[in-house]
Amino acid sequence: MSDLFEEKSRDWDTNEMITALSVGIGSAIVERIPLSSDMSVMDFGAGTGLISAHIAPHVNNIVAVDVSGSMLEKLAAKPELQGKVEICCQDILEAPLKQKFDLIVSAMALHHVEDTVKLFGRFADSLRSGGRVALADLDREDGTFHPADVEGVFHHGFERDALESLMREQGFTDIRFSTAHVVNKEEADYPVFLVTASYG
Repeated sequence: MSDLFEEKSRDWDTNEMITALSVGIGSAIVERIPLSSDMSVMDFGAGTGLISAHIAPHVNNIVAVDVSGSMLEKLAAKPELQGKVEICCQDILEAPLKQKFDLIVSAMALHHVEDTVKLFGRFADSLRSGGRVALADLDREDGTFHPADVEGVFHHGFERDALESLMREQGFTDIRFSTAHVVNKEEADYPVFLVTASYG
């Protein structure tokens, strides 16, 4: 599989839009989810670890999952995440992880996965009973958020009601949405939701 983020990984952490987005989402997760020092967390689509960095001080361990090896290399090199975050370069839709988690977090990765139903099934299978998710992505947009020729984008954001229905069908409960951040671009403003839910 080609690494679509190999070039982007070089200056990912210095992109002001991305760092502001990560602060907004990371802060919203810490505010909305009661984190504890015994929790095991999966960061799905972890990238360079910008979200993991917000969560790591509050939990026991994080498994950072991504299909981009170059992004995970950046994460693994960060001293503040060493010993707390384990990297896993794997497509969990094709090869599920064997371990179970108390929490799954994700930031701006859902729109890169074509089969959303299968993904939420994987999330459900990867959670311990009573486990939770905290997932952030774009509200439904007109396709202008990404450049027209960008690869690997399968959804122009999500309708909250439709996503809630999908999650309920997969067994999630106590589903709650909030707006974690708004990305301001010349073309438009793009709200980013955080959805939290419980499973089992």
